[in-house]
Amino acid sequence: MEFEAKVSQLVEHLFREETGKIISALTGSFGLRNLELIEDAVQEALLKALRLWSYGNIPPNPAAWLMLVAKNHALDHLRRDTRWREKEEQIALEQAHSTSTEAQLIFSEDEIKDDQLRMMFATCHPALARESQVALTLKLLCGFSMEEIAHAFLTKTETIAKRLTRARDRLKTNAVPFEIPSGPDLTPRLDAVLDALYLLFNEGYNASQGDDLIRRDLCDEAIRLTSLLAEHPAGDTPRTHALLALVLLQAARFSARINFDGEILLLQDQDRAAWDQKMIARGLIHLERAAAGEKISQFHLQAGIAACHCVAQTYDATDWKKILQLYDMLLQIDDSPVIALNRAVALGRVKGPDSCLAALERIEDQKRLSNYHLFHAVRGECYLQTGRIAEAANDFRCALSLTSIPAEQNFLQKKLREIAT
Repeated sequence: MEFEAKVSQLVEHLFREETGKIISALTGSFGLRNLELIEDAVQEALLKALRLWSYGNIPPNPAAWLMLVAKNHALDHLRRDTRWREKEEQIALEQAHSTSTEAQLIFSEDEIKDDQLRMMFATCHPALARESQVALTLKLLCGFSMEEIAHAFLTKTETIAKRLTRARDRLKTNAVPFEIPSGPDLTPRLDAVLDALYLLFNEGYNASQGDDLIRRDLCDEAIRLTSLLAEHPAGDTPRTHALLALVLLQAARFSARINFDGEILLLQDQDRAAWDQKMIARGLIHLERAAAGEKISQFHLQAGIAACHCVAQTYDATDWKKILQLYDMLLQIDDSPVIALNRAVALGRVKGPDSCLAALERIEDQKRLSNYHLFHAVRGECYLQTGRIAEAANDFRCALSLTSIPAEQNFLQKKLREIAT
């Protein structure tokens, strides 16, 4: 059983790390019109790996094995298709030409060099709605489950499933060609790519599934890709630098968020000496570069908030009034309930827990927060601070039922034990 668990962990790791690369490669060979088939082929390869490797037959290069098996699955299916057989020679010639052209583009200054990032621009196709572009990118290239995508959008998994189905159907029905955009074609897709990178980092920063609160692999990949994008002429924009500043400033505090026992440490309890000062300095440099433009994005404001935390020498020295002002501005750009929740927390720091509770009650789209554990955790803390113990306990129990992350469960259970004593 221990060996099977290790195999399961290996397959899970490959799913996260290699799925996007395999899909990128196979889509280059078979086209976006066969995207659904490619996804199925990769899933079949992963299931086959889980089945065969459990008997001890793990290949020397698991990622290459998955690529070959997925490609063979896709080919077997396509060769059973009469239309594919009729067009196979023509498609092969088109692919050869495409590969030649693509090779020339790779060495062009207008082309994105990184395969993963290039494919993100390809999936953020203007034929799709913005949210569908981002959802498809998270699913195909970031290894997100339906549940994780739904968590990112604060919606139901059924909604995401329908959105992805419509996106695939649109690509297939309209015979959208697989293309790696370059030069001026990158710009219209940039905002969707930045949104996907932001959500990729967020899932790593505060994971919605699994055993770990922080998924450093996801955060590191988001930082790597955003850094590459900021270095490219098409991505060298204030909004890109603002996002890079945000993820760097947030990541700089990772080592202080969890103690040696795996328990969550709130901001006021963190050892600020453990914060990565070099990463903070790098984040502040990109925040300064983000100020070059005239338009302020949500990334600018969120990075500004993160900077307020990072430059404060102590928790008590935190400029909560400035943070509240930045959240007020952010709500004008993004009126999402999560932003409103965070703004309520800042208001509570400035004016007290009663003000925070009142702000929580005023959130318009509160229904979307009903299944968000942090909403109940925040409200429970406000109730606790105002002496409303029974209501605090109810909210902490509700929050506990809505998270499967051990560190968060332990934190909430500790709160409930403190209330009970």
